[in-house]
Amino acid sequence: MGKQVYKRNGDKVEFNGDKIRVAVSKANEEVEKGDKVTPEQIEEIVKYVENSKKKRLLVEDIQDMVEKKLVEFNKYELSKAYMLYRYERSLIRKANTTDESILSLIKNSNKDVAEENSNKNATIASTQRDLIAGEVSKDLTKRILLPEKISKAHEEGILHFHDADYFLQPIFNCCLINIKDMLDNGTVMNGKLIESPKSFQVACTVTTQIIAAVASSQYGGQSVDLKHLGKYLRKSHDKYMNKYTEKYGDKLSKKVIKELVDDRLRSELSSGVQTIQYQINTLMTTNGQSPFVTIFLNLDKDDEYIEENAMIIEEVLKQRLEGIKNKQGVYITPAFPKLIYVLDEHNNLTGGKYDYLTKLAVKCSAKRMYPDYISAKKMRENYEGNVFSPMGCRSFLSPWKDEFGNYKFEGRFNQGVVSINLPQIAIIANKDEKKFFELLDERLELCKEALMCRHHALLGTLSNVSPVHWQYGAIARLEPNEKIDKYLKDGYSTISLGYIGVYEMTKLMKGVSHTTKEGKEFALKVMNTLRNACEKWKKETGLGFGLYGTPAESLCYRFARIDKEKFGSIKDVTDKGYYTNSYHVDVREKIDAFEKLRFESEFQTISSGGAISYVEIPNMLHNIEAIEEVVKFIYDNIQYAEFNTKSDYCHVCGFDGEIEIDDNYEWVCPNCGNKDKSKMNVTRRTCGYLGENFWNAGKTKEIKARVTHL
Repeated sequence: MGKQVYKRNGDKVEFNGDKIRVAVSKANEEVEKGDKVTPEQIEEIVKYVENSKKKRLLVEDIQDMVEKKLVEFNKYELSKAYMLYRYERSLIRKANTTDESILSLIKNSNKDVAEENSNKNATIASTQRDLIAGEVSKDLTKRILLPEKISKAHEEGILHFHDADYFLQPIFNCCLINIKDMLDNGTVMNGKLIESPKSFQVACTVTTQIIAAVASSQYGGQSVDLKHLGKYLRKSHDKYMNKYTEKYGDKLSKKVIKELVDDRLRSELSSGVQTIQYQINTLMTTNGQSPFVTIFLNLDKDDEYIEENAMIIEEVLKQRLEGIKNKQGVYITPAFPKLIYVLDEHNNLTGGKYDYLTKLAVKCSAKRMYPDYISAKKMRENYEGNVFSPMGCRSFLSPWKDEFGNYKFEGRFNQGVVSINLPQIAIIANKDEKKFFELLDERLELCKEALMCRHHALLGTLSNVSPVHWQYGAIARLEPNEKIDKYLKDGYSTISLGYIGVYEMTKLMKGVSHTTKEGKEFALKVMNTLRNACEKWKKETGLGFGLYGTPAESLCYRFARIDKEKFGSIKDVTDKGYYTNSYHVDVREKIDAFEKLRFESEFQTISSGGAISYVEIPNMLHNIEAIEEVVKFIYDNIQYAEFNTKSDYCHVCGFDGEIEIDDNYEWVCPNCGNKDKSKMNVTRRTCGYLGENFWNAGKTKEIKARVTHL
């Protein structure tokens, strides 16, 4: 084997003397005749480099040796010309790439940026400021902040370095807000002290203010456990009871006073929940969108405020079922807050005390697509007996104990995500399993290096960067100018390895789906390899690596598009235009809801850093009983699942079949002909895309084909 040269992107290639000949010849053209080197001297330079004792050469080593020989030949001007040539090539590699993307964004013609986050309206000036900053961040991240081999791997679809538009700043991904600490002990926002609330209504207002402040200083989602509001609902109850007893105690019976208190409490409960719903949907964070917040609805049997929390959950579900009016006055499904409802022994539709709440949740799912469902039973099996919310982006924390041996989840966060393209590895391996796993190991090391870039970027960050996070309780109570480093280490926060396309990978390697016996065996082997890599990295670094079944729908399309351009149209892989999310069963497979959940539950267990499964129920508004049966099944069989449907809804005529697309690529109700998008819901399809994403995408044949296909 000849001498190996390691390029700037990390690739290993054979030494090629022609590259030296070309570079020196280019420099030769820039100097006077007496300063030029002869062809013989160029060959001497090539031989000098080739015969060097170094077996492993970097590009920079070669350039240094060339310059050394030019100086030995007393060709000082040529040496300068060569150095200038070298510098110019460096500038070309690091050239600014943002001009076109920013100008096209302002002109509303940058489709990729506009569609990357469907929660942002890319035409609004305030949002465009955030997107422009994001384009600058992506450019600097690609050219300067990341090693060239990581940037190149991202561009080639080997991996995906998520959220590069925020990497320039020392902020993290998603979190579980420590709302209990902030409400009970007070907090500070915009330099103003917010004391512990004395009532439920005020607690709801403060909670939404906290959510907005937290969302403005991070780029991922936030989750809030609503059980911490039960305490404040009781405070309101006790306040009204004391007030009415003092005022009417000698005039009215205890029964009547209780009725007055209950009526007043119900009114405050409704107003408080409405405050949360409307504030979240009308607030705009500095990121140019509504807070990407998840509300966790969990009735803990050991909670002293369980009855108050049952009342709060019921009100949340009732208001979500009703919806929020749009500008035309039509009730629609709000995008936020996302709702997650926990199934436990007392509400799993088998005669429990709180089954009435689950029945209400099912009605809400049928009409509004939320809540999602978590099985407390399965979660306790997977997370050392604990039940807790996923973070806003559906990634899960690993169990972590404080110095007193107590589990802690709230006040923790995710440092960032890098996802690996599994189908691309399978395309290159071409059914050679040995080659597949060798390449997988190489690319996993690349992913680790990319993830460590995220970790190192946060090290040394001072608490001043976001006081609401680091000084006033959302994450910690640090002093000003104190470093956040201890919260980045020892598993306190997580770092996520995502993955895309288990189905396509298996199809390429084994010729069958991962739902078959042979395919499943291979898919699980790969999944365990990914999980073992995360565990290995944990031991090596002491950091909280986790395997994350990312629900990043746009990435499914990006990887597939890159691979189609690189490898052509491959049947049942790149020809579809998208890859399946993580371990999910392909949308075209004939598999019933129960079997799909049972099958995917095994993959969820391995993907402990986050996972969700989808189930499609046709005509959900007319299939309440079917949904209830699936909910019962979820409790016993899978940790985290949500419902999809192909049924859309027209608010003009009440049609709940499938909204169609006409010849002009416009949505149209087949029953009444309504074409007003504001008066219809186009629900999520099986792949996980939102109807709103299709609207934002514009009138294109690609979108029509995608919808028709699904």
